[in-house]
Amino acid sequence: MDAPFPDRSAAGRQLAEKLSEYTGRADAIVLALPRGGVPVAYEVAQRLDLPLDVFVVRKLGLPGYEELAMGAIASGGVRVVNEQLMQHFSDPERVLDSVANLEALEIERREREYRDGRAAPELRGRTVILVDDGLATGATMRAAVMALRQPGVGSIIVAVPVGAPETCRELEQVADRTICAIAPENFEAVGQYYDDFAQTTDEEVRELLAAAAERRSARGGT
Repeated sequence: MDAPFPDRSAAGRQLAEKLSEYTGRADAIVLALPRGGVPVAYEVAQRLDLPLDVFVVRKLGLPGYEELAMGAIASGGVRVVNEQLMQHFSDPERVLDSVANLEALEIERREREYRDGRAAPELRGRTVILVDDGLATGATMRAAVMALRQPGVGSIIVAVPVGAPETCRELEQVADRTICAIAPENFEAVGQYYDDFAQTTDEEVRELLAAAAERRSARGGT
């Protein structure tokens, strides 16, 4: 039985249909969570005639137990902290800073590499459409939404082709709007809904962002 989406690009085209009301909105921008969200977001941005950029989020794993998240750090240096977990440390700031400083460097590296010298977009007052290729636990997307709240973004729309029903409902509590194109009750993993779920490379991210920027520039967009 074929999966609902042949690949991420096809998923983006289908997702764009759910977002048609944002077509050409001067205040709107599409932000992708790299890497897998970029091919999806590229198609969304093209079909809605909106600018495209990335919003990089990195988990802050507890040293020695990296799968346990102390929080997350996102583009712009914004931190989201698991306050309940950090209560158990005598010097939580030192532990958090040691990991956050390293991850901040990785965010800066990725942004430089992905944008290839282009400036980061101004987000204050804008409607941001946050796109990924799917939602399983939704931890990264939640961190992105919480981080975006702080620079004064106008509204935040979470948009994905597929998501676990419970996670989609949870995101509705933190985002201004959440769109899961499909939310199957038997959800197990994002990849099961794609025929081709090969890992997106950094090179593909750079190429898609560059193509989107070139197209906007050629049309006189920003």
